[in-house]
Amino acid sequence: MTLDALFFGAHPDDVELTSGGLAALLASHGHAVGIADLTRGEAGSRGTPEVRAREAADAAKLLGVAERMNLGLPDLGIDRSDHVQLRVVAGAIRTHRPSLVVAPQHDDAHPDHVEAAHLVARACYVSGLARFDAPGEPHRPARVLFALYRTDRPPQLVVDVSPVWERRAAALAAHRSQLDPEALEPGGRVAPATYLTHPDFRGEVEARARSFGALIGARYGEGYRMRGPVAIHDARVLLGAVEGAA
Repeated sequence: MTLDALFFGAHPDDVELTSGGLAALLASHGHAVGIADLTRGEAGSRGTPEVRAREAADAAKLLGVAERMNLGLPDLGIDRSDHVQLRVVAGAIRTHRPSLVVAPQHDDAHPDHVEAAHLVARACYVSGLARFDAPGEPHRPARVLFALYRTDRPPQLVVDVSPVWERRAAALAAHRSQLDPEALEPGGRVAPATYLTHPDFRGEVEARARSFGALIGARYGEGYRMRGPVAIHDARVLLGAVEGAA
């Protein structure tokens, strides 16, 4: 199906963690929103791919997105220079033809997040080339945003996600295998502790959203960076005279 916006995450909970508010906002306004998880998260310390797929589907319903897909790239093996992976991501962009693509940030401790940022950015470009060998007709998104997470880089764009904060939080909580310290693995043993199961983790998520929100006078915000300037075709936007203007 054709989508207005397509959000890419390296793993099945990444979009909820970084840009779920924007996805929920766009969906609440009637836009067709999709999420593309690049991997099944099979190399993670907690949860099986099957469990994570069910949690991802539950989270998608809470966000109100129209479609969620998994592109089946190898966990811990995302590679910006892999032509096969580039073809897969470009094919998804051509198939769904989004105006907006949201990707992970380029600087992150997790190598898959870094590679995903570069891979998606490359795919957004080559998907518009008529001679690039990927399924579908050429299409290049009008805008690519990179969702900020654990970084000291300042945002170039902050989205007020206060109206959908509870929905965003519920979608993240749907990934119980990753966040619940008491979640069980197959066989009945408690899954190993990770950064996401630390008692302070959810408070950190909220603190980051409050920090971004404070920059624009909102309760909660999500920060983004982009390549290239924002085009202003209607100067009234600068006066707040157009719906949605700051």
